Amino acid sequence: MDCNGSVDHRFRFSSHTENDSLDNGYNATTGPSETAVPKSRLSGDCGGPAGTGVNGRASVVAKEAAVNKNEKDDKDKVEELADTYAHMLNVVGEDLERPGLLKTPERAAKAMLFFTKGYHEKLEDVLNDAIFEEHHDGMVVVRDIEMFSMCEHHLVPFYGKVSVGYLPRNKIIGLSKVARIVEIFSRRLQVQERLTKQIATALMDVLQPTGVAVVIDATHLCMVMRGVQQTQSRTTTSTMLGEFRKDPKTREEFLRLIKP
Repeated sequence: MDCNGSVDHRFRFSSHTENDSLDNGYNATTGPSETAVPKSRLSGDCGGPAGTGVNGRASVVAKEAAVNKNEKDDKDKVEELADTYAHMLNVVGEDLERPGLLKTPERAAKAMLFFTKGYHEKLEDVLNDAIFEEHHDGMVVVRDIEMFSMCEHHLVPFYGKVSVGYLPRNKIIGLSKVARIVEIFSRRLQVQERLTKQIATALMDVLQPTGVAVVIDATHLCMVMRGVQQTQSRTTTSTMLGEFRKDPKTREEFLRLIKP
């Protein structure tokens, strides 16, 4: 049956052999059975569960078009960035014909797009409805989340660990999503101070808890590899919102829980 409700006999009376599977609705003795007709065809529902109708096909086509566009955009970005890296290598005196550097511009371009993929990720897509009603008012702490980011001043990495705590107000978030929020904001050109606040503010916005606390402890290669070259130095930043800022006891409990 097509989308106008008429029967499509091409599906009902196609030829079969005795070797045809009974699972396809064909009985070698009695001939074709009613189950040989696709369910969505019989119902006339063009947007049926199998997605074979007009609405389903349109949705699939739209998704494929979006994927193809993203792939083309990524390819264009890789080519443009690769040209930039090739120019940079020339400027510093390298020979792009050396075997070890033949594909370096392209590899570096792809790496930079990965390091900054957070620019193209949306909080709502990452959360994916992983917020649940739960009458729990005790502190929730996720500690030692590994973090990698890029210093926006020198374009070299800084990395470390993030600890996050919040006081629920009848809503909790899937624990893995806390780490995903950290990744969204860390996979950008950053400074640690802003990164700390962005993570805390994002959790505050999506959960509306009574308080959020975030502490980041990180090593900055811009201090290790250049400049003062302090190989053992670490930087700690914190953002306290709501009850964590107002109540010293709440803040102390969080800081005690995240200690190694």
